Amino acid sequence: MSIRRVVPDLNTDRMDESREFYIQVFGFEVGMDMGWVATLASPDNPTAQINLLRGTGESDTREAPDLTIEVTDVDAVYDIVVERGLEVVYPLTDEEWGVRRFFVTDPGGFVVNVMSHVHPT
Repeated sequence: MSIRRVVPDLNTDRMDESREFYIQVFGFEVGMDMGWVATLASPDNPTAQINLLRGTGESDTREAPDLTIEVTDVDAVYDIVVERGLEVVYPLTDEEWGVRRFFVTDPGGFVVNVMSHVHPT
């Protein structure tokens, strides 16, 4: 298992203004926009990214992540988390937009979205 990228997740109630700030000031480009989440990426360094979150998607009852870590094998990380008895606040799930992920709380209380892209066979 290796880390592919680490992305801060910024929760905002001003999605449009936040998106425009990072685009206009830093030159980010929109890599993905699902309405409730937008990924902004540097055109010169595509792994330099920021996620903007409005709520948490379909369900506002789940924890909102503070950080996303993309790994090559999300199941291996999930097994480590479970073995250590760490707090999983969103179960290991295959999302319809092509990622497999879960949320775990770190010792400081930050919610980490651990994910891998799912590639069709």
